[in-house]
Amino acid sequence: MSPTLATLLTILGIGFLLHRDARQEAAHSPALWIPVLWLCVTGSRFVSQWMDLGQSLEPTQGDGSPIDAVYFLALILAGIWVLAKRQIDIGQLLRNNVWLVLLMAYGFLSIAWSDFPFIAFKRWVKTLGHPVMALIILTDPAPLNALRLVLKRCGYFLLTVSVLFIKYLPEYGRGFDAWTGEAINRGVGITKNDLGYMCMVLGTFFVWNALTIRRGAVPQAPRHEILLSIVFIWMALWLLQMSNSATSTMTLALAVGSMLAVGSRLVNKRHVGTYVVVAVLLAAGLQSGFHVYEGVIEMLGRDPSLTDRTVVWADVLAMQDRPLIGFGFESFWLGSRLDTLWEKWWWRPNQAHNGYIETYLNLGAIGVALLAMVLIATFRRITRLMTTDFDLARLRLALLFAIIAFNYTEAAFKAVHFVWTIFHIIAIDVRDPPAQDTKRDA
Repeated sequence: MSPTLATLLTILGIGFLLHRDARQEAAHSPALWIPVLWLCVTGSRFVSQWMDLGQSLEPTQGDGSPIDAVYFLALILAGIWVLAKRQIDIGQLLRNNVWLVLLMAYGFLSIAWSDFPFIAFKRWVKTLGHPVMALIILTDPAPLNALRLVLKRCGYFLLTVSVLFIKYLPEYGRGFDAWTGEAINRGVGITKNDLGYMCMVLGTFFVWNALTIRRGAVPQAPRHEILLSIVFIWMALWLLQMSNSATSTMTLALAVGSMLAVGSRLVNKRHVGTYVVVAVLLAAGLQSGFHVYEGVIEMLGRDPSLTDRTVVWADVLAMQDRPLIGFGFESFWLGSRLDTLWEKWWWRPNQAHNGYIETYLNLGAIGVALLAMVLIATFRRITRLMTTDFDLARLRLALLFAIIAFNYTEAAFKAVHFVWTIFHIIAIDVRDPPAQDTKRDA
């Protein structure tokens, strides 16, 4: 098939799927396009990079293109306008999400001791997009269906265009790995890991979508919706194989495995939290006694240093001389520190490739502690939701596990990262207190 014909068929296919959903989901707010536009760009390439499609993509210092800044700011302002019209109870929202609010507030406070306060401030403003996009979905009259529609639309673009780029437009969808110099497939992303985490999130979603429809949890969904989900699951798996991203493969398996496990009749939904704690302790014991993790890494064809990540971790941790408070919001990878690392590493790293170390570098031990509390609070909220809204809780739990594991080798708790937005969607609680209403969707 010629590239021109393949491109035309892809565009027509996406158009057909969007038109089909518009007929089925006519009651949903047009505002849902705002998080779709946010996620499609953060899950692929920024607007300036799409405009320079085919050009070399090199990491730089500073804070990116003004085109991207305008794009993200416009979406944030549009989202705030939508939320203002919905008249959200801000006080209740803050009380429901106190640890996430404290983490964001501390990030803002840390701008004061950043060596680059203006850049840090601009980056902090961009991260407001995460809770704004999440709230547009979660405050929809039918939040679960809104989430389903948003992720389906993202899948239509990100997965299908990635297949198009790899198979028929390789000048856009293929490149060379900055770590190894090997030829890679990256689809609509910048690196193979970008393609990997996009497949991990969307693959998890489409598996969940098929499971919920199969068990009749979506009465209005046509039965052939399962077939559509299977097609996109196949796309995600094929792209994941093409990306050769071990981290995303493992995290997708973890997410799907956890969904299947909690859906088993043998599992008491009221005790999911206990099961998880026992599983974590068991895994820690196996690792301590038998070094299971290293064996899994070697089985996946990776070296124990995680392609030199452990060496980079040692380098950046040695440069941390503000262990309590860090270097300020998104400020470590700037100035002389970045110059020093780029002199040593030819592939010019611009992140720690570990979300917890990245947080420690920027926000110090205080930031890591706040992040840990956010993760714990999110997990506790999800386990409580298991008995009142199982389908939503199952998806949230699967994505939470995947995101926690993913951040061991990639830094996603930062910037305008696709995975960081997904985390806010599963972490933010907009419900009334349980004593008032335990039946409502989160």
